[in-house]
Amino acid sequence: MKFDTTVALEFRRWFFCSCLFMVGLLGLTGCAANHGADSGAAEIVTDSDEPESRKRARIRLELAVGYFEQGQTTTALDELKQAIATDPTYGDAYSLRGLIYMRLNEFRVADESFRKALALSPKDSNIMHNLGWLLCQQAKYSEAQQLFTQALSNIHYVERAKTFRALGLCQLKAEQRAEAEQSLLKSYEFDAGNPITAYNLANLLFLRGDFVRAQFYVRRLNNSELANAESLWLGVKVERRLDNKEAMQQLATQLVKRYPKSMETSAYQRGAFDD
Repeated sequence: MKFDTTVALEFRRWFFCSCLFMVGLLGLTGCAANHGADSGAAEIVTDSDEPESRKRARIRLELAVGYFEQGQTTTALDELKQAIATDPTYGDAYSLRGLIYMRLNEFRVADESFRKALALSPKDSNIMHNLGWLLCQQAKYSEAQQLFTQALSNIHYVERAKTFRALGLCQLKAEQRAEAEQSLLKSYEFDAGNPITAYNLANLLFLRGDFVRAQFYVRRLNNSELANAESLWLGVKVERRLDNKEAMQQLATQLVKRYPKSMETSAYQRGAFDD
């Protein structure tokens, strides 16, 4: 189970409505199965190793995840309460509790939940990632970046793309553009198909005048099924800067046809290329 606006470079439609599932809060699905690997444990935990209380709690957690994904937040929280009552040492349950409360903008409860989860599973990079992202939303950039870096230092951690991406977005919020570029490049190396990484990297390069490199990333994105109004508009602006009139017009036609009521189409029709 994988859990992934104030910054202009964030991909608004892809990002905040889906950030719990795409950016970062990627990490709860498969937690039970992968926990040993992310924690650096020597052995994989099998069914025979799992206490009965943990099995019951895990079933409740799986139900909570299902309800959460369906938007049934209250029911998900109720299942989590039962999971925690069954096994108060189950870090994954507290981590999901943190994700839910973060989505509800209840940052204090989310912070408490993630820190409890981390106390129970101090080597779990997914929890470090989630707490780091929460802190980034509160402009606690230094502490957030320390947690991302700590998560990435775990050689067993397999979700490196999501954490480099979150680190890069957090660095953008902190106005650390050079560092953000390096983090997003790292994320792209691990997952070249992620639209949030591609868009933010292309936009960052565009803003600093590196139009040829920006073109590379935004063209790949716009040639995929993940293109949207924001990526098409960025593509229009990049091709305009490179004086590629035919490519610019092709993208503009797509933008107007597919997203006629979007802010990006409105900006194009006004000629607001530098807004």
